Order: sequence, then structure tokens, then C-alpha cells
Amino acid sequence: MKKILTAILIFVSPGILTAQQSEGDKLRSEGDLEGAIRAYRKAYSESPADQKNTYSLASTIALLYQMPDSAFHYLDLALKTDSSLWVLADTDMISLKEDTRWKGIEQQQLRKYQKANGPLKDPEYARELLSMIGDDQALDYYIDMAKAHFAKNGIVPHWYYPLGKMKSQIGAGNFERLQQLLQEKGWPNYSKVGELAADALLLAINHHESDEVRELFIDQIKSACEAGEGSCMEYAKIQDRILVNKGELQIYGMQFRYGKDRKLEPFPVENPEYVDQRRTAIGLEPLKVYLKRKINFDWTIEQKK
Repeated sequence: MKKILTAILIFVSPGILTAQQSEGDKLRSEGDLEGAIRAYRKAYSESPADQKNTYSLASTIALLYQMPDSAFHYLDLALKTDSSLWVLADTDMISLKEDTRWKGIEQQQLRKYQKANGPLKDPEYARELLSMIGDDQALDYYIDMAKAHFAKNGIVPHWYYPLGKMKSQIGAGNFERLQQLLQEKGWPNYSKVGELAADALLLAINHHESDEVRELFIDQIKSACEAGEGSCMEYAKIQDRILVNKGELQIYGMQFRYGKDRKLEPFPVENPEYVDQRRTAIGLEPLKVYLKRKINFDWTIEQKK
């Protein structure tokens, strides 16, 4: 139980509400899925060409696990002009993946993506990795609701614990499959499977319970980052997590904890006046900008060169 409770302090933070949110977004972030669906439907009736709203409607319906026909209907509409692969990795769509119609969505988006961006060296490898992103984060919406409850009330809700246990089990299963894929197909770099799919491996490694796994792959992850063939953002997160879990100072400022006021703050950073120099070296934005956007935290340490 202690390990699961620790996870709620270190994993991805709950979303920060902004003035730009629609009514549907606001209700969804508060946990009112039925209310969010009503708001998205109303917005759709007023502006059916708003692709973002239509996609949000489809994904929120999918989160309810109750109306797959309706979810697929709006998803088809939302994807008409979308040539990205994001939907294949979207954790909100997990309830649709067992439906026979999902295979058609996968094939359609892979075809459109390659037409727009050029052929992938291994599109089937990309498909498997993208699916694993969705599996890896399948419970994140509900876990984020638990985090919001903790931030507001100072108490971890009892229903978080089975979710945390299930998430750990999913992560372990994903990692076993990833090991098989690595042996069969090699390291998934950007030119082989695309950026989003390549990042699936890093997410699975970052979410694994064992730091031994992260340490096993950290050199390959760093090399891919430096060669422009892997995510430097995910490399920084994994490197900092290894350090934080050892009780050491992080070097990029990517890991957070809840402070005494139950607000998120970064774990202590080594030589914090030089953190932007380290971040710039691997293509990351200034920490002040990142923390404000990510957790609404004001980083005030003046930077040196």
C-alpha cells in the first residue's frame, strides 16, 4: 500500500484548469462525464465542424464503457480530416479496442499518416507500440480523479488502490511484450515507427515498478535522444525518476511531489541555477515555462550560464 501511495505523488499530475476550457472540458476534468457529454453534444449541434469538440465527445462517451455505437459514430466524424496516429494511442479509447470496428480505425489512420508523412519502415511495429500506450495509461483518467480528490481533501480515496494495483499489472504485462518486440524488431526509433510510437517504449519503461528496468535502458534512451531518434522529454523524465527514487537530486526538474499545502512542486534540483543550461542542451524549454504550464508552479531561481 505504501508503494501505491507513493506513486500518486510521483506520477503524472492532474490537469490544470484554464480559461480556454470549454464547458465540456471543465465538467470532464471535474469527473462529471454525463454532464460533459451533454455539453459536448450541445456544442456539436451548434458547430458540427469543430473537430476538437467532436473528438472530445467521442472519447468521453468511450470513457463510460456504455455506448460504443455512439462513440464510434462521433469518432468517425472527428477523424475525417485527421491524419495523425494519436487516436491509436489515446487511453480514452480503451473500451473500443475489443470491438471489431477498431481494426478499421487502426488501418485507416496508419494509411492516412503514411500518405501525409511518408512510409514508415515498420508500420505493424508502430501499431503494436501505439496500442501499448493506450493500454499503459488505460486507467489514467480515473487515477487523475483520485489525485484531484487527494489535492482537495488531503485523503487518498479508497477506490484509488485497486486502480493503482491494476495499473501496475498492466505495466508489467506491457513490459513483457515489449521485451519480445525488442528482441524481434530492435530498438524503435523515429525513422522506423514514427515519434509517437517510439515514445511508447519510453512510457512503458518510465511506468515500470522497477528502477532496475529504467537503469537497464537509460543509456539507449539517452543515445536516441542525442541522435534525434528518440524523445528527450521522456529521457529527462526517466533520468530524473531514477535519481528521485534513489533519494538524489534530479537534474532536469521533471518529477513532482505534493508539498505541505497539497500543491504540486518539483522535487529538489541539483545546482538549480544551471538547470536551464542542462535542459537546453537536450532541446527542452526553460524549466520556468514547463512548470507553469504543467503544474502551475512559479519557478523563481535565476539562471546562470
